[in-house]
Amino acid sequence: MSQLEGAGKPENLALPLKVYWQPGCSSCLKTKEFLLDNGIPFVSVNVLEDEEGFKDLQALGVRLVPIAARGTVWANGAVFRDVAQVAGFEYGGHKMLTPEQLKEKVLLILDAAGRYLAQIPEDKLDVVLPGRPRSYRQLVYHVMNIPEVFLNRVEHDAPYTYEALKSILPKNLKTKDDLLKYGQTNRDKFAAWWDREGETTDFKQPGKVYYGEVSLHEVLERTGWHSGQHTRQIILMLREKLGIEPDQPISDADLQGLPLPKNVWDNERSFEEDSYTDIAETRETTKTSSTPR
Repeated sequence: MSQLEGAGKPENLALPLKVYWQPGCSSCLKTKEFLLDNGIPFVSVNVLEDEEGFKDLQALGVRLVPIAARGTVWANGAVFRDVAQVAGFEYGGHKMLTPEQLKEKVLLILDAAGRYLAQIPEDKLDVVLPGRPRSYRQLVYHVMNIPEVFLNRVEHDAPYTYEALKSILPKNLKTKDDLLKYGQTNRDKFAAWWDREGETTDFKQPGKVYYGEVSLHEVLERTGWHSGQHTRQIILMLREKLGIEPDQPISDADLQGLPLPKNVWDNERSFEEDSYTDIAETRETTKTSSTPR
C-alpha cells in the first residue's frame, strides 16, 4: 500500500524525492524509468548497499521495494498513479491489452521460460546474479511463480503478498526436472483457469494486492509484464553469462503491448558485474520484506 496523506502540499513537494530499489527488480527499474521519462529528479537509494538508506526506508515502516518517498509520504512503485501523486505531477495512465490478450502473453512467456530452463546446465543453476543475492534457479522460479500467485488470488482468494512473490523456492523443488515440471504445471493450470472462468471473470473488480488499490485487470497485466521482464533477464543471462543462444528467443514483437521497462537489467548497474554473493538469499537472510523488523 501507500501513505499519501500530505502528498502534493507545497511543504512536502519541497522535500527531496527518494526511490528505494534493488538491482534486478523489475518494478524498481520501471519506477525509476517512469520518473526519468517524466523529467522528475530523485535520489536513488540501492537498499542492498546503502545501509543508511535502508534505515530511512525502515523508518517509513516498510522494508520492501520499490518505494518512492518524500519525507513520510510514500508510494509503492508498482502503482504509478500513487508514485505520480508523491512526485507531484498528473499521470493519465496507459492503454492496457485485453484480458484475453494478456492471457496469451502469459502462456507465451511460461513456454519460453521452460525452454530456457532446459538449456541451463544443472551445475550452473545456483550461480548468483550480479547486483543481488538471487540465483539463476531463483530467477526462473520467479517467472513461473508469478502466474501461480495470480491464480491463487483469483481461484482461492489467497492473500497476494510481497512474500508470495519472493523468488525463494520451496524445499520440494530440488532439481532442474522438478522446476521444469513445476513450470509446466503452472502453465497448464493458468490455461485451464482461463478456459473455465476467463470470459466470465469481472476484471474490473478490486485486485486485492499488497501494493495498492488496482483492478484485477491491472494485476493480470502486471503478471504478464513482470514475468516477461524477468524472462528477458533469463535470455540476457544465457547469452552474457553462459554463452548459450536461447531456444526461440522471445522478441519485442512477442511482448508488444506489455508495459515493460526499457532496460533489461538496470539503468544504473551493469549485468557484466560478477556474482553478488556466493550463495543466494533464503527466507531467513532476505533483506527486504513486507514485515517491519
